[in-house]
Amino acid sequence: MKSNLKWRFWLITIVILLSVIYVIPTFLGSKLPYWWRKPLPTEKIHLGLDLQGGMHLVLGVKLEKAIENALEGTVSALKDEIQKKGAVYDYIKRIDRRSIELNLVKADFVPKVQEILNDYFNFTITHPYQGSETKFLLTFKEAEIARLRESTIEQARKTITDRIDQFGVAEPTVAKQGEDQILVQLPGIKDTQRAIDLIGKTAQLEFKLVDEEHSLDKALQGDIPEGSEILYERSRDKVTGQIVKKPYLLKKTALMTGNLLTDARVQPGEFGTPYVTMTFNKVGAMLFEQITGENVGKRLAIILDDNVYSAPVIREKIGGGRAQITGNFTDEEARDLAIVLRAGALPAPVEILEQRTVGPSLGYDSIRMGIISFIIGTVLVIVFTLLYYNLSGIIANIATFLNVLIVLAFMAAFRATLTMPGIAGIVLTVGMAMDNIVIIFERIREELDLGKTAGAAISAGYNKAFSAVWDSAMTNVIAAIILYIFGTGPIKGFAVTLSVGLISGVFTAVVLTHFIFDWLLLKRNITKLSI
Repeated sequence: MKSNLKWRFWLITIVILLSVIYVIPTFLGSKLPYWWRKPLPTEKIHLGLDLQGGMHLVLGVKLEKAIENALEGTVSALKDEIQKKGAVYDYIKRIDRRSIELNLVKADFVPKVQEILNDYFNFTITHPYQGSETKFLLTFKEAEIARLRESTIEQARKTITDRIDQFGVAEPTVAKQGEDQILVQLPGIKDTQRAIDLIGKTAQLEFKLVDEEHSLDKALQGDIPEGSEILYERSRDKVTGQIVKKPYLLKKTALMTGNLLTDARVQPGEFGTPYVTMTFNKVGAMLFEQITGENVGKRLAIILDDNVYSAPVIREKIGGGRAQITGNFTDEEARDLAIVLRAGALPAPVEILEQRTVGPSLGYDSIRMGIISFIIGTVLVIVFTLLYYNLSGIIANIATFLNVLIVLAFMAAFRATLTMPGIAGIVLTVGMAMDNIVIIFERIREELDLGKTAGAAISAGYNKAFSAVWDSAMTNVIAAIILYIFGTGPIKGFAVTLSVGLISGVFTAVVLTHFIFDWLLLKRNITKLSI
């Protein structure tokens, strides 16, 4: 009995100590002593969007555009492979978002092309097509389309997460929702427009030569040369605040894209105007050196999402794998540009389907009302327990208090987010934890009514009540897990606090209260229970 009491004492002591250690930073915050900060946890319980305010976005990912882009990339790759095999094609063109038409110069090249298509490309092949031996219709297989859609959503979610992490938002939520949507919740965000610009920017970086062989004026009048396009440099006039658009006639073909970037940083420029430096990987450095070496004296435009940032003249071959973007940037604009370049481009454009902003005042009111409801509920439970179970009610209330402490400590330790439904889950947990204690105490009462001694009644009461307590808790935990798996935001918050509270409720009801009763019987020689 004594040895059994000893290990339970140390288990309970460790749980209480860890819970207190993890909860203290939430209540003390910046008042934590210096000696605490290095060896001990400093993570606070993070508040959800509904408690501290912030922004809620639902983004639609244009998956068809991603499939279209993948098809364009496949056309380029297919051209290279056909040339490597020594075959010659008349044309390769995309005829819709999922299909390519390929026409060879002569039928003798058909076996080589079929070998390429079978080995490298995930197409359904129609050949001969339109009655011609030299023509192929290549259509993405449904499995390939499904893979592209899934990978696009996941890549978009990861890219947005990377951007938000660098933006500095604590505890953001970025999750897939449905087939083609991403849910974004940014607690505590104040500059909502800046966040939207940062998240929604596709960030497709391209390097294109300026077309200096043809007239820009004629192109602006509608006579755009084949293989060229008009893009604009947009800048804000510092005096009037108006957007000024400067046109450029550019070669359509991008000589290089941003997928070879490894880093982007803000640097101070002349007169305090910042610029962004870019660092390429090994392949990118070699390609950039080759491009600049072959085009000395020409202008190379740096384009992000079809917006020309600068078009400097290439004075000499540039080695070292570094380039820079200049412009009339503010410090904030330069930082945001560096963030999206580091995080990478979105695999497909996104559009805002839903946007809601929760003000801090609403969050404050939610916290206040949540705390009030928690206090009222807890006080009522405490009073009822003391009136109904006499001095044993004190043991029940100690268990209830520790149960709440464990839930809060878990949320701080695992960086879970506390939401308004989460507070509701804690309030519900208090009631359900007390329900476990009621089951046990009623069993003890029944055993006492049968004339058993206090020790025998306690032992029999816990043994007989345990299965009911355990089955009830596990049934509800399973329900909470299902809520967490299939729920979103607020539902997940409720499920987390409920499931943790149910498990800790079993611990406090079965282990803690039993320990206190046994300690009173053994150490204080209690022979009569006030229950």
